[in-house]
Amino acid sequence: MDQQKVDMFMMVNNKYFPESQILFIRERLLAADESREGMLHALQFKDPTISLVLSLLVGELGIDRFYMGDTGLGIGKLITCGGFGIWAIIDWFLVMGSTREKNFMRLMSVI
Repeated sequence: MDQQKVDMFMMVNNKYFPESQILFIRERLLAADESREGMLHALQFKDPTISLVLSLLVGELGIDRFYMGDTGLGIGKLITCGGFGIWAIIDWFLVMGSTREKNFMRLMSVI
């Protein structure tokens, strides 16, 4: 892909990915062919900040996990009331990183 397009994509979307993977993503995008560009723009990434807010407000019900696409974990959290509160508290610290990792995996499946 064109360097200018890659830089624009990274500038707009870097908050959705782990900081440790930003350079790797940029290199992969530069090496990708132009046919992938349309698929990249069609991807919708989950916002880590929204995941955190959902986790803080309704984490005991597993809504944060449903938002991330982890239906099984969402059901588990819902049934156990957030792992009796413990799982919900742990997710307050991990949910943003998990969301970024999910976004990274979604991007890697396209490029």
